[in-house]
Amino acid sequence: MKIISSIEELRDHLRGQLRTAFVATMGNLHEGHLSLMRLARTHGDPVVASIFVNRLQFGPNEDFDKYPRTFQNDVEKLEKEGVYVLFAPTEKDMYPEPQEYRVQPPDGLGNILEGEFRPGFFTGVSTVVMKLFSCVQPRVAVFGKKDYQQLMIVRNMARQFALPTEIIGAETFRADDGLALSSRNGYLSSDEREEAPALYRALNQVADEVRGGRLNTSDIEKAAMDVLAQRGWQPDYISIRKRIDLQPPSAGDMAQGEKLVVVAAARLGKTRLIDNLEI
Repeated sequence: MKIISSIEELRDHLRGQLRTAFVATMGNLHEGHLSLMRLARTHGDPVVASIFVNRLQFGPNEDFDKYPRTFQNDVEKLEKEGVYVLFAPTEKDMYPEPQEYRVQPPDGLGNILEGEFRPGFFTGVSTVVMKLFSCVQPRVAVFGKKDYQQLMIVRNMARQFALPTEIIGAETFRADDGLALSSRNGYLSSDEREEAPALYRALNQVADEVRGGRLNTSDIEKAAMDVLAQRGWQPDYISIRKRIDLQPPSAGDMAQGEKLVVVAAARLGKTRLIDNLEI
């Protein structure tokens, strides 16, 4: 595996490759990330991964400085997966001058749910993904469904800009107890790690109630958030949404079998966890 930090060198190395499959990461890789690499290999060749902790998507009081960085371990894992190139730019490589041009998702998608609780987050994500696509020029790119809203925003961005990159969504990789794998899980204490699967259980309870025919989404959502709060969580949201656009479903949508997803974000101690479940 070749490790490259320069955009110019990356482009030179990949010139002529027409079926590149790309996975963008912020490092601290776990089995969920590696499953993305394996899925990428089934859709293209060679596989290119990136590691870049993108300052643009972190708010002023978020964890940019303490975000876990485990570069050497990450390299070893990617080598075992047969990744062809690791693009690992520095901030100076990615942003040699202030990034004044930004990609702004539409308010109806970018400012709801995660966008409401993390203002500017999706602008930072969209901007860096667009720039990474420009650097790698992949034929396909794989993103995990755990970040459901992010996947939708990237997919819509690629379509509206007519990018020559197909966006593949990968199923969420979970621990045996149901907890969605995340780099931020490492922040959890041992007691918090035992409690963390309660978020996935709450999603399943919501899904069961919807499947059972309950139509009052606000009551279902409030009950699920109350259960978490009673267990010591601080829920930001548990919300039933339409898969097609992440807007709230009407009673008519519910009655007619609209495809739905329940999305959630909640703090456990100092750690903020997100998850979702398609219904």
